Amino acid sequence: MGKLGTGITLFVIGAILTFALHVNVPGLGENALGIILMLAGALMVGLHFVMENQRRHGRRVVEERPVVEERRPVADEREVVEERPVVEERRRRRI
Repeated sequence: MGKLGTGITLFVIGAILTFALHVNVPGLGENALGIILMLAGALMVGLHFVMENQRRHGRRVVEERPVVEERRPVADEREVVEERPVVEERRRRRI
């Protein structure tokens, strides 16, 4: 379960403890534990949406490659041309 599911679960458990059950926890008020869990759940749901937004709108990196000048062969050298297929793997991002 991700942050969204965990946050919703904490919120629901907190709401049940606050409104449906009467639980006495030593050192806390009658509804304090439920309210704390609801706040933690709401915080996790909010963090989920913030992090998802940052992941979706991530930075883009532009790669600059240096320009290499072609060297002309000297009169004694024979020019050897070898053809190889160029395969580039690019990682695609979902937008």
